[in-house]
Amino acid sequence: MIKEKIAKEIIRGSCGIGHTRWATHGVPNEINAHPHVSQSGNLTLVHNGIIENYGTLRTQLEKRGYTFQSQTDTEVLVQLIDYQQSLRKCTLAEAVRQALKLAIGAYAIAVIDRKCPTQLVAARKASPLAIGIGEENKEFFLASDASPIAEYTKQIVYLNDDEVAIVERGKELRVSNLQGQDAP
Repeated sequence: MIKEKIAKEIIRGSCGIGHTRWATHGVPNEINAHPHVSQSGNLTLVHNGIIENYGTLRTQLEKRGYTFQSQTDTEVLVQLIDYQQSLRKCTLAEAVRQALKLAIGAYAIAVIDRKCPTQLVAARKASPLAIGIGEENKEFFLASDASPIAEYTKQIVYLNDDEVAIVERGKELRVSNLQGQDAP
């Protein structure tokens, strides 16, 4: 169903994400498949890993008025980032940092915000994440391993645990830790 819908739509933009696996939690169906979108409709996220405390976080978010469409820890994570962004009135990168300080588990994530369509925020802990940088910072590729993206890039950067990357077309890759300090 998704393939048919996408095939009929004209897709415009300069930033996109996709994921080629089923969710860790819930049955393998379209509702539990990535990407997941926040309740506000602003954020979209893909995730490789497992958020161990997703049940507790989900309950806390439900008490704040969030509803869930899937059974996944990934949807909980995108809602948590959305909540942090709304609560703190902050950038996507800062909302990701704050949300990940609350999440226990493993993750390699990529998040986009429709209010800032040229930017992607990625982060990693205990799941591999490689960022390929193309010509003149005009294109970036993210993957769990360098082999599928190496031929399209000039340089590969591997994020370390607890690092957050801001990827934006035409700009240098920015990497920081969860406290917002630039990575070496």
